[in-house]
Amino acid sequence: MSSIKGPAIFLAQFMGDETPFNSLSSIVKWAADLGYKGVQLPSWDARVIDLDKAAESKTYCDEIAGVCGEHGVAITELSCHLQGQLVAVHPAYDAAFDAFAPEALHQRPADRQVWAVDQVTKVAKASQHLGLSGAVGFSGSLAFPYLYPWPQRPAGLIEEAFGELARRWKPILDVYDAHGVDFGFEIHPGEDLFDGTTFERFLAAVDNHERCRITYDPSHFLLQQLDYLAFIDIYHDRISAFHVKDAEFNPNGRQGVYSGYADWTERAGRFRSLGDGQVDFRGIFSKLTQYGFEGWAVLEWECCLKHPEQGAAEGASFIADHIIRRTDKAFDDFAGGSSDTAALHKMMGF
Repeated sequence: MSSIKGPAIFLAQFMGDETPFNSLSSIVKWAADLGYKGVQLPSWDARVIDLDKAAESKTYCDEIAGVCGEHGVAITELSCHLQGQLVAVHPAYDAAFDAFAPEALHQRPADRQVWAVDQVTKVAKASQHLGLSGAVGFSGSLAFPYLYPWPQRPAGLIEEAFGELARRWKPILDVYDAHGVDFGFEIHPGEDLFDGTTFERFLAAVDNHERCRITYDPSHFLLQQLDYLAFIDIYHDRISAFHVKDAEFNPNGRQGVYSGYADWTERAGRFRSLGDGQVDFRGIFSKLTQYGFEGWAVLEWECCLKHPEQGAAEGASFIADHIIRRTDKAFDDFAGGSSDTAALHKMMGF
């Protein structure tokens, strides 16, 4: 029987200018030595992949996969979180998000958006060349500044925001469909898709597009105080990717969900390394296994206290210990017997 694949690791937070974090070959070897069997690649980082080349050349993609394969590691997905964010940017965030784009596009939001769409489209093509069935990323945001409004939002503002978000993403999703690739939107505060209700609103706006999927990350749900196990019950058929990230929420008399603009170490809600937070991963892996999720369990490290290398070293065994080998037997098979229709009728008296 199939099961969740892993452990895998998202490389974005570990990339650097020093070995072994400065090239694909060296960082994949580092990950493999820790026990990881898969890597999720940040498509914007030229140290691990040339996205333009990957979108054009299957031969190049075969070489990339071969470098990983030499160490017994598979590519799980390409991430385009940074480029996806730039598909839709509210003007309030223009200056901050310029850092996600080439310097030549800074202070040119319209040109930056065109570049972002091209980038996300190239991820679909590169994913197909790599033989991947899905990619992951952000939706961007037009409505999030109006999340907790005062004064009240004008009627129709949210509908217009999601309508425009859908108009930008529907053609992109069509490209993904043409290349046989799902797009797993990470449901994340700061994005317009930050919970189940907003995902449903967007899904309806893109006409229930088959390629519109979810990257499930329970840490963002715990910090919102959303039932992250029930989320799987509701949306399991749309979950295409899984970020394994821990978090804790410790409200007090001074702050709660919004955390009072405190820095990460002082917030009521904080991201933690695997096993150091409050997320019920036993429950999550059980739910995903119950619903037949066959994708990768990918560590995303964003702890505010623990060093990333320690978090990575501990994360591989943590994930491996939580992966459930699906059973092909019922626990009471030993007590069962064969039956036929006549026997069943006789048992019920007809």
